[in-house]
Amino acid sequence: MAQLFPKWLNQLPLYAAIAAPVGGVLAVGGVWYYGSPRYTDVGYRPVQPVPYSHALHVGELGLDCRYCHVSVERSPVANIPPTQTCMNCHAIVARESPKLAPLRESWTTGKRMRWVRVHDLPDYVFFNHSAHVHAGVGCASCHGSIQHMEQVTQVQPLSMSWCLDCHRNPGPNLRPLSDVTNMEWSPPADQAAFAAKAIAERHLAPPVDCSGCHR
Repeated sequence: MAQLFPKWLNQLPLYAAIAAPVGGVLAVGGVWYYGSPRYTDVGYRPVQPVPYSHALHVGELGLDCRYCHVSVERSPVANIPPTQTCMNCHAIVARESPKLAPLRESWTTGKRMRWVRVHDLPDYVFFNHSAHVHAGVGCASCHGSIQHMEQVTQVQPLSMSWCLDCHRNPGPNLRPLSDVTNMEWSPPADQAAFAAKAIAERHLAPPVDCSGCHR
């Protein structure tokens, strides 16, 4: 009588025993990577109602961050500028540009611009911009080289682990308070010495060595 099943099916339990843990590892690894903010959020670049260019306004014209985000030094929130701020210049400059039609409509009707938030933290996260600014953390540490961006793009994951990395060792992200909004600032050769002095003077928590608990 002919065999109903081929002999290789005898090895099926072995193949299944090998495939199960390998498949589990691949599944966990896939979820860990493709579900992480570094994959899902970095590179996010929404289309805005007006194509505002930071490369032009900050990079070429030299506008300081605080001209538009006026509350960043005294508030937890770095406000989105109102239409009035834009019209301070555009009531005269490029006043007929079709790209600015939504801005002129907002100015005429009094309805606020519907800008699309780029850096959007979860509702359960409290991030205080003013605390970080007064600690000497530069805007570029979180927002990247904004002065070169035609469209604002998220360049950091803004995840809990990413924040904790900085809080454990803030030194590399610290700079003189006068240069917090200076997008062209470069760390000095003695950044480590400067950071140690800044941590002491600004009463910041010293770097934390987590190797004892997290290996």
